[in-house]
Amino acid sequence: MKTNRFFILLIAVLLAACIWGVGKGALSISPGEVISILCHKMGFTIGIPFDEQQESVLWIIRLPRVVMAMLIGGTLAVCGAAMQGLFRNPLADPGLIGISSTASTATVLVIVLGGMFFEGFQSMLGQYSLNIATFVGALLAMLIVYKFSQQQGRTNVGIMLLAGVAVNAISGATTSFITLSANDQQLRSVTFWMMGSLGGASWTTIGGILPFCLSCIIIMPFFAKALNAFSLGESDAAYLGIRTERLKTMVMLLCAMGVGASVAVSGIIGFVGLIVPHIIRMIIGPEHKRLLIAAAFTGATLLVLADLVSRTIAPPIEIPIGIITALAGGPFFLYLLLREKKKTVFL
Repeated sequence: MKTNRFFILLIAVLLAACIWGVGKGALSISPGEVISILCHKMGFTIGIPFDEQQESVLWIIRLPRVVMAMLIGGTLAVCGAAMQGLFRNPLADPGLIGISSTASTATVLVIVLGGMFFEGFQSMLGQYSLNIATFVGALLAMLIVYKFSQQQGRTNVGIMLLAGVAVNAISGATTSFITLSANDQQLRSVTFWMMGSLGGASWTTIGGILPFCLSCIIIMPFFAKALNAFSLGESDAAYLGIRTERLKTMVMLLCAMGVGASVAVSGIIGFVGLIVPHIIRMIIGPEHKRLLIAAAFTGATLLVLADLVSRTIAPPIEIPIGIITALAGGPFFLYLLLREKKKTVFL
């Protein structure tokens, strides 16, 4: 019963954050006007007046940002919770196996060198060329890490983690090398993109990532039982009838798909996949079905509020959302390290 009330609270907080997010800005839209505009779009009225400018700002600019924040925040949080369960490591997050960094390298490659080497690719695919390049980068990272971690037909999680560290280092160095040849405009674009931003949100962009993010959020909880067993250890999970290799493959594929789609449109947004699962785990415990579902709602709420802060804290300047999440997540990460250090001392 307490869990049900907690989920109702999460949904209520998310709805409140969304209404606040679409209403707050240079042009203020009250909660009643927000609801009235949305009802008008659905074909009926509730009697609260609004003007055409408010409707345009809400529908074209703010609502796409809020919806994208919900999708990306929920995806990153679910992937973080799943990765922590898979690796049995409370400090794991989606960037652990190099997905985010390699996806960002692919994006920087297209931004800086696209006109020189990928002109045909860009002209053929148009605005989707960047998304496809990012997906390919994320998939490449997953395949490299997975290949290196294979040992006698089984996946060695320890080697997977070390391979992820190496991929992150190589990707970071490659990205830095590519940016050396960027002009001022490209360098500004790359720098702002790598700090994370939802400024490019539109209904077209949302349509491009919707199937990937929703698939990750919806499918991942079906592996909750297997992740619960996996927390006992890989051999114990196999003894209980869990197909451990299939679990690792599916979780990695879903994380690559979800995180790759998110990075493609928003850049690198850190710490959401790390701090949200910890907050939820401290409140309702480690059972993965509840954890994954609650993480999706909480991650969505967190990123909606972070985006609200990023665009309203210093108007008319928009602070990259990655800076906001890093300022909030960095101290929390240090707190987690202190907790782990105390546990080690007492053991």
